Amino acid sequence: MLLSPTLLILVVVVIIPVIMSIRESMYRKLDGVDPNTGEVLAGEPFVGLGNYITAFTSASGENVTGVFGTMPRLVNAFINNMYFTVVAVSLETVLGVAMALIMAKAFRGKGLVRASILIPWAIPTIVSAMMWKLIFDSNGVANKILGQKILWLQDNAYSQWAIIIADVWKTAPFIGLLALAGLQTIDTQVYEAASVDGANKWQQFVRITLPLMKPALVVAVLFRTLATMAVFELPWGMMGPNKYSVETLSTFAFTEARATRYGQAAAYSVLMFLLVALVAYLFIKLLGADVIGDEEVKAVSAQRKRAKAAHKAELSGGGHTGGGAGVVTTTSGEAQQ
Repeated sequence: MLLSPTLLILVVVVIIPVIMSIRESMYRKLDGVDPNTGEVLAGEPFVGLGNYITAFTSASGENVTGVFGTMPRLVNAFINNMYFTVVAVSLETVLGVAMALIMAKAFRGKGLVRASILIPWAIPTIVSAMMWKLIFDSNGVANKILGQKILWLQDNAYSQWAIIIADVWKTAPFIGLLALAGLQTIDTQVYEAASVDGANKWQQFVRITLPLMKPALVVAVLFRTLATMAVFELPWGMMGPNKYSVETLSTFAFTEARATRYGQAAAYSVLMFLLVALVAYLFIKLLGADVIGDEEVKAVSAQRKRAKAAHKAELSGGGHTGGGAGVVTTTSGEAQQ
């Protein structure tokens, strides 16, 4: 019964929109939008999987040239998505762990540092995009510091790194805070014992810190991976539409929707949903046990085995006792006779 409100919210927020998107993706061209009501007008009839086939085969003839070469637009957006996700999340994880290690130290002003590190994460993403757009302008702060005229906001490889830098700046503190929560659960006596045994700082970090903070780190990396795969505000706010070097599945779908190609936009959105769901499933399947810790999983498994063995022994012992009681009763009855 306690799950009912949660399931209701899940149905309203996730399942119903997904079903509506799947239905919309089965239609193609529309006649536009009614300017008075905002409703989508009727258009081309049901086309089944036509939008998906077009997306993968580029039957519409729309090939684009991005950083990774000339290819169908959907494939280009997918590769950009994967590139952003792998590079950004990797950098965020390294910087986040470094932040956590620094914040875990005892020093004056530690509370102020912990509070100030949240500022980038608390700033709305579209505001961050506008700020970094000014920084990476041809006459912006970045070029002033580097002493070069780099076109960060043009359709090239530099624009990809501009988006990645902005994303890492904003979200590395999130991983840092979750990693710090994992660090604070480690008993200091473990480090003292390791020092007595002759372990240096690096060995303590590799053999003690990382394994014990892994549950918190896995959760942080999972959240950031799923969020980065759906990145929209930063590339859209910093670069705008139709910049193929930074176009992602989200911005591609939004561009199609703005052009009233709602069937194609819905198909791309469904594909992105399936991709994110698949990554989440594989992530949890492969690393999900580490969320509560390997030792805890082994302990729970051993406890279940002991409980099953005890239950079988109890049933077996109970059967013998009952049989013995019957023999005694029968013998007693015969004796009475």
